[in-house]
Amino acid sequence: MNWTIEQTDDLVACHALRRTVFIEEQGVSEADEVDGRDGEALHVLALVDGVPMGCARILTNGSVAKIGRVCVLPSARGTGLGAAIIEACLDVARALPGLTQAKLGAQTHALAFYERLGFTAFGPVYDDAGIPHRDMERPL
Repeated sequence: MNWTIEQTDDLVACHALRRTVFIEEQGVSEADEVDGRDGEALHVLALVDGVPMGCARILTNGSVAKIGRVCVLPSARGTGLGAAIIEACLDVARALPGLTQAKLGAQTHALAFYERLGFTAFGPVYDDAGIPHRDMERPL
């Protein structure tokens, strides 16, 4: 599987991926998925053989890069693409001045995935769009 992951302005592709994964697959409401913050975010897009297969976004607040809206289409799961998307997000964040920490809200079924990438869980489990989540962090 040949992929490229780059920072992108192609929000049409990112929104299509997020619609497929979050709204159609996971049952998240459109009101919860579309939060109006994409314009202030940096986005990464993963292409497999030129076809969009995954994405994520990064919001910044002080010294923190908040990684979110991480998604990979089912056919590309288990290939390492998700980990590569997170590493690309960390690289983007490291290139921004003043950022020292990455945080994310992980769906609880994915906690072990993020732990393998150096994230540590903190705080209680909480509901986000009907899905249990837990906050995680790691230094950049």
